[in-house]
Amino acid sequence: MVDRDAYLDVRSRSASVFDLDARLPGQVFREDAGDSLFCEFDAVLTREFWPALCAMARWHGDDRVDLLVLKPGADEFYLPECGTYPAVSLSVDAGMDDYWERIGFTSDDDFAESIAVSANVIAVTGPSGRWGCWGERDPEVAVFRGFPDAATRNEWRERFGPFLEVSGALESYVSMAFWLHGIPDAFAAALTANYGGLNGGMP
Repeated sequence: MVDRDAYLDVRSRSASVFDLDARLPGQVFREDAGDSLFCEFDAVLTREFWPALCAMARWHGDDRVDLLVLKPGADEFYLPECGTYPAVSLSVDAGMDDYWERIGFTSDDDFAESIAVSANVIAVTGPSGRWGCWGERDPEVAVFRGFPDAATRNEWRERFGPFLEVSGALESYVSMAFWLHGIPDAFAAALTANYGGLNGGMP
């Protein structure tokens, strides 16, 4: 985005869903929005993932998807390096190519400045504030909440996956980030406490 007001609007909507200062394994969602599913962080920032985000938005009547980059910040990187604000607000009627045009790159010239490459912490939601995706590059995961019911959750998981529960995410995704010394016990315990099934299981 090049418009400061539009950027602040996205940031405000995101702040109603997430604690923008929190980081994993802490609880980033302000309210319990049901069971969590995880995927690899980089998967969210690909053109092919756009339909999965649109599906979540449409469940709750959202006509747009908002993506906010929290790290690096606007002032520390995006404004001085790119002249833009690190946020995207895109209609659910847009296509995968439209999404990639906003977050991706087409040449070596804009490779490092693209959100897909430069973003380290992201928050994704819609105007309803009833669903969200939070991703962090350091632990290599993105976590999703806001499934209307178990059947919808399972259908979305099967259609757009792979997605894993917290235990699987620790074994498959997070372990890659801590490959040298292993996942700290405190990190694993906190992630499990905050995003395990008992934190918001659906019937």
